[in-house]
Amino acid sequence: MQLPPLSLYVHIPWCVQKCPYCDFNSHALKGGIPETEYVSHLLDDLAADLEFVQGRPLSTIFFGGGTPSLLSEQAMDRLLKGIEELVPFAEDIEITLEANPGTLETNKFSGFSKSGVNRISIGVQSFELEKLKQLGRIHNSEEALKAAGFAHDAVATFNLDLMHGLPNQSLEQALADLKQAIALEPYHLSWYQLTIEPNTLFYSKPPELPEDEVLWDIQAQGHELLKSAGYEQYEISAYSKPEHQCRHNLNYWQFGDYLGIGCGAHGKITDLNSDTIIRTEKVKHPKGYMDFTKSYRYKQWQVETDDLPFEYFMNRLRLRAPFSLSEFEQRTGLERSTVEPAISKAVELGLLNQNNTSNQDTRSAELQLTQQGLRYYNNLVDLFL
Repeated sequence: MQLPPLSLYVHIPWCVQKCPYCDFNSHALKGGIPETEYVSHLLDDLAADLEFVQGRPLSTIFFGGGTPSLLSEQAMDRLLKGIEELVPFAEDIEITLEANPGTLETNKFSGFSKSGVNRISIGVQSFELEKLKQLGRIHNSEEALKAAGFAHDAVATFNLDLMHGLPNQSLEQALADLKQAIALEPYHLSWYQLTIEPNTLFYSKPPELPEDEVLWDIQAQGHELLKSAGYEQYEISAYSKPEHQCRHNLNYWQFGDYLGIGCGAHGKITDLNSDTIIRTEKVKHPKGYMDFTKSYRYKQWQVETDDLPFEYFMNRLRLRAPFSLSEFEQRTGLERSTVEPAISKAVELGLLNQNNTSNQDTRSAELQLTQQGLRYYNNLVDLFL
């Protein structure tokens, strides 16, 4: 087992209002954000996790939520400086901030950039006003266009989040959304299908979604649009221009390590002392999280050896790039023989390609997701249960 790169996820749990499709740990504002207090707790939370750093710098930071762009420039500056005092930054660190177009102002965003944020992920979801209302979004298409312009001016790279398969959405509407997103020239596009998750308003009152045949046409034609515009699909729902992949998410999918601080944040750590994978979960509700009498860490557990193959491949097989089983051995501490039967079955079913196998040298073989494996991803990862 070897130490992989280390990332940091920071959860900001507040948003203006809860979206009906959202199952994230987010809470609608009932007054102002207690940001001074919360930043202090975030830094104390990180300090309590320093045992997991094991001498590594932070290669990426991701501010998610909720709506992190609700924080003031001063709070973000204090937070980033405090984080760097606790854990050194890699020279080329990627620092991403999720933003809602309805909470962005030009000066505020410039302030985030001056504090070190060099990548922004803008939650557009759609450019059609009716669809935005159905999704509970607080912005309109004009604000989304402005947000993309702010991002172009202030940071090195930015992402647009866009959904398809929205309530009663036609093929033409979905492609129009995608064409508008492409016209804004983002360096990265997260383009994913709306799914109905438990514990959401949409789950209790399901909207009418497009038929499967329409969904498949949207995905197929949308993929060709993105490809012709110079975007490469490097993950199931992620497209980027060359050299603009999201490094933070890549570390997740390559089974790297990450600390999670903030309400309900999760972490995954390789512990060389015990040769185990440890997962952590923080207290979920802001009131409990900001209680000085309690630990920030709600749960900590060791991933069982039998669960490691599924956890590794559930992440790694989201990526289109080829890989070898030597990475599996390094990241899990397991021998490749533990998964070779499942790999063989996946190759037999046409879900994986196995390349470079001349002279039956399986140690140098490269594995790669096929188009069939992409379409039947859930069936593929179930082979490793």
